Amino acid sequence: MVSTIVNSILGELDWSKLGELFCYNPKDPLLFCSSLFLFLFLVFSLTYFLLNKKTTLRLLFVTAFSYYFYYKSSGWYFGLLAVVTLSDYLIGRKIYRTINEVKKKWLVALSVMINLGLLCYFKYTNFLYSILCPLWDGTFTPFDIVLPVGISFFTFQSMSYTIDIYRGHLEPVKTPLDYAFYVSFFPQLVAGPIVRASDFIPQIRKPLYVDQAMFGKALFLILAGLIKKTIISDYISVNYVDRIFDNPSLYSGVENLMGVYGYTLQIYCDFSGYSDMAIGLALLLGFQFPKNFDSPYKSQSITEFWRRWHISLSSWLKDYLYISLGGNRKGKIRTYINLMLTMLLGGLWHGANWNFILWGALHGLALVVHKIWMKIRHKQKGQTNKGIVRIWCTIVTFHFAAFCWIFFRASSLESAISLLRQIAFDFRGQVLPQVVSGYWGVFALFALGYLSHFLPDSWMEKGERVMGKTPLVLQALIFVAVIWCMVQIKGSDVVPFIYFQF
Repeated sequence: MVSTIVNSILGELDWSKLGELFCYNPKDPLLFCSSLFLFLFLVFSLTYFLLNKKTTLRLLFVTAFSYYFYYKSSGWYFGLLAVVTLSDYLIGRKIYRTINEVKKKWLVALSVMINLGLLCYFKYTNFLYSILCPLWDGTFTPFDIVLPVGISFFTFQSMSYTIDIYRGHLEPVKTPLDYAFYVSFFPQLVAGPIVRASDFIPQIRKPLYVDQAMFGKALFLILAGLIKKTIISDYISVNYVDRIFDNPSLYSGVENLMGVYGYTLQIYCDFSGYSDMAIGLALLLGFQFPKNFDSPYKSQSITEFWRRWHISLSSWLKDYLYISLGGNRKGKIRTYINLMLTMLLGGLWHGANWNFILWGALHGLALVVHKIWMKIRHKQKGQTNKGIVRIWCTIVTFHFAAFCWIFFRASSLESAISLLRQIAFDFRGQVLPQVVSGYWGVFALFALGYLSHFLPDSWMEKGERVMGKTPLVLQALIFVAVIWCMVQIKGSDVVPFIYFQF
């Protein structure tokens, strides 16, 4: 009888659907906010905590799941992840054991060349080819090169490991498994944050420990990330922002301006939402990640903005690019040149496109101007404005960042100019009430997103503490309520995270 029941159940299973779990679908990548990931993570978590006392087996299990996660995001390109992991593991050990400084420099240069070589091939080949093509009157036909998801993140993360060993800031890991675990750890694998080896590797073999406060904070971050991404970012993107940026000339200036404000909120909610989920998932597994966003639109200057926006990337650029170029150690002019070069390369890191380079140049120029202004006013680093000056500086910084996002989001320079032309010469502010009433859901989420962003930090910290003290049953009900809201708002199409393309 038991065999009959088992055969009946097996006969009703849709094996084709089960097979999809092990097949990569480029149109349906595995996302944190998908129902499939939530199911897989539940199964993963149960197994993970069953392996609590078996550290090596647990590390093997997580690494295998991370490679599976990357395969579901980028297909067979997970082989690149293995190449980067193996090469930097071996190079890191060799650097540490080498006494000769010249050999050390060649070894770290080899690591940089492997990582940047892969990054340049997949990300910049067509861009460089399009620039060089006119030199020999050729017709530009792009090569069929698919950009692997997250390659910019895991190459930067792995490269920093060998550089830190070369600088004497870090000892190499003892086993290849530990390094594979560090590079491939799935919460931050495809879109950051870029976690430093010195912060993460010491945690790998510590006893697994997650208390009630950690669980509550993790759940709060995951729910906050889901709300930012699927309820705010995706909805305003699909229902308003994309329409504006796709055809800015079809809309009035005030509609285009609202589109700019919308994208300014969208990219923050999208990327900080991913970071929140990544940090929360890691915390559920017992790993502490540093904060990656710190209410960047509260900044009073562009310098402060870059201390609050994508903190792991901005600090990486500072420590491994700006300081390597000389930082501020070689005089004022050289400092300004280093700032410009860092931001230009930071813009290029985001994408092989002149728009991204212009975006980086604008931020670099703003950083230089702010540094000069601070010198003129003899103002010390860390000093803040107060009262009306503080509000004015925050407004100016916010609008400068929003202005720069136009070039970041627009499909071309011509599209960005078209949008700005509409705002400058065809504003038609009288249609704003009609726009708001016609897109009331979008503007309600605008208000919710900006209001939550500008709330005092203490409110968010209190929310984390309250969630930590909330009974498990109530936590489950809150989680279900958020998922229900996601299902009601979510469209039929998958909306990948914006930073997946980088």
